[in-house]
Amino acid sequence: MTKYRHVLRLIVAMLAAGLAVPAFAQATPAPVLNGGDTAWMLVASAFVLMMTIPGVALFYGGMVRAKNLLSVMMQCLAITALVTVQWMIYGYSLAFSTEGMHAGITNWHSFLGAFDRVMLAGLTPSTLYQTVPESVFVMFQLTFAIITPALIIGAYAERMKFSAMLWFSGLWLTFVYLPIAHMVWSGPGSLLGDLGVLDFAGGTVVHINAGIAGLVACLVIGKRRGFPHTHMPPHNLGYTVIGAALLWLGWFGFNAGSAVAANGNASMAMLVTQIATAAAVIGWVAVEWLVHKRASVLGAASGAVAGLVAITPAAGTAGPGGALIIGFAAGAACFFTATKLKHKLGYDDTLDVFGVHAIAGIIGALLTGVFAAPKLGGFGTVISPLAQLWIQAKGVGFTIVWSGVLSWVILKLVDLTIGLRVGPEQEQVGLDIAEHEERAYNLS
Repeated sequence: MTKYRHVLRLIVAMLAAGLAVPAFAQATPAPVLNGGDTAWMLVASAFVLMMTIPGVALFYGGMVRAKNLLSVMMQCLAITALVTVQWMIYGYSLAFSTEGMHAGITNWHSFLGAFDRVMLAGLTPSTLYQTVPESVFVMFQLTFAIITPALIIGAYAERMKFSAMLWFSGLWLTFVYLPIAHMVWSGPGSLLGDLGVLDFAGGTVVHINAGIAGLVACLVIGKRRGFPHTHMPPHNLGYTVIGAALLWLGWFGFNAGSAVAANGNASMAMLVTQIATAAAVIGWVAVEWLVHKRASVLGAASGAVAGLVAITPAAGTAGPGGALIIGFAAGAACFFTATKLKHKLGYDDTLDVFGVHAIAGIIGALLTGVFAAPKLGGFGTVISPLAQLWIQAKGVGFTIVWSGVLSWVILKLVDLTIGLRVGPEQEQVGLDIAEHEERAYNLS
C-alpha cells in the first residue's frame, strides 16, 4: 500500500506541474487586434493632428499682428512636415524602441531608445501595439511630436527667421523631445517611468517641455521692437476663438486617445477633460473680472487652453472632482502669469507659451499626484498623495532642467551659425513680406 501511495503522489505532482506550464504561458498572452480600439485611435490621431493644423495656426495667428499672420501659419505647416519626416526616419525609434533596455539609471537606454526601428524597420500592416495596429500608434504619437515644437512658436513669434525656426525645431525635437518622451512613456527601464512619474497624455513631455523652451527662446532672441511700450493687440480674435475651439475638440483625441483603447479609461479621460477646461475658463474669467471688472474673449480662450493643459497629465487617473479643482486652479493662476508676471519680469513671451503651457503643465503635473489617490476620487495606484506629489515634483524639476539647458544650447548654436533673428527693417515690415513675400490680406 505504501508503494502505491508513493506512485499516487508522483502522479499528482506531475499533473500539477503540467497544469502550471499552461498557466504560466497564458500570463502574457499575445496581443489581439480590436476593431473598436483601432477605429477610435484612427479618429484620435486625426483629432490631435487637427490641433496643430489648423488649431494652433489659427489660435496663434489671430493673436499676432496682421503683418505676421502668414508667418505663424507657415511655421505650423513647416513643422508638421519636418517632424513627420524626422519621426519616420529616427524619431519613433529613439522615443519608443525598448531594445536593450534594462532597469537602472546606468543604462543609457533609460534616457533614449535604440536605432533598431530606424526608417520604421519591422513595421507591417499586421504588427500590433497592444490591441491596435502599430502603424496607428506610430501615427498617434507622431501628432504629439508635431504639436510640441509648434507650441514653442508662440514664444518667439514675429521675430525669428524661418530658416532658424526650422533648424531649432528639428534639433529640439531630436535632443529635447525624444529623450523626454522615451524617459516617461517607453515602459519599464525608462528613467522617469521607473521613478513612478504619472503623465497620462503629456503634461511633462509636451507642455512643461515646450513652455520652458519657449521661455528660454524669448530670453535668448530678445524682445520685439517696441515691447513693452508699443501697443501690439491681437489682429483677429475671431481666428483665436476658432483655434481655441479646435484645440478643445482635438484635445479629446489627445487625452482620451492616450488610453490606446475605446474603453472606460478613454471615456473618463474625455469627461474630466471637459470638466477641467470649463472650470479653467471660469477660473480665469472670475479672476479677470475681480481685477479688471470685465471678462475678455482672449481671457476666456486662454483659460480654456490652460485647463486643457493642466488636466493632460491627470486625465487617466483623476476623477471629476479632482478635474474641477485642477482646472479652476490652472485658469486662475495662468491669468496672473500671462498678464502680470510677464510684465513684472520684463520678458517678451509673445503669446504666453510659458505663462500658460509651462505654468498650467506644472500645476497639472503636481496635482496629478494628489488627485490620483482613490481616497480623493482618483483612479491611480499611488501609495499616498504626499509621496506621489514628491515623485511628480522630481519629474517636473528634471523636465525643467533638461528642456531649459538643452534649449539654450540649441538656440545659441543656431544663433552663432545662421542667426536667430530677422533684421530691424524686416521685423518692422513684418515676416509675411520679409520672409515669404506674401500678404495675408489683399487690400486692393
